[in-house]
Amino acid sequence: MPYDVTHLAGNVVCIAVRGRLDIEGTQAVEPGFSYLATVKAELIVIDLGDLDFLASIGIRLILTAARAQAARGGRMVLAAPQALVRKVLVNAGVDQLISVFDDVEAARADLAG
Repeated sequence: MPYDVTHLAGNVVCIAVRGRLDIEGTQAVEPGFSYLATVKAELIVIDLGDLDFLASIGIRLILTAARAQAARGGRMVLAAPQALVRKVLVNAGVDQLISVFDDVEAARADLAG
């Protein structure tokens, strides 16, 4: 499985994505990830610490989930991106739409606020 789900303090759900969110990686995670991240209002941290590569299709997956959470009254944030992934997020302007934190605990604390 290319992602893990854990429940953190403050009713926060953490989805840790591993590997690559290119075409193949996104197709592998999309059904389960989309279900977890869009069906009901949640406080969600997407842990990008083990994500090595992020393509535009992966960005679309993340933005779609964030929009769905906002529409349902939930909230989604990103945490711990590696340098290359952070650069992609910044260059694409994703960091202007979804909060990005240096680590999962800071993201969790912000959501549980």
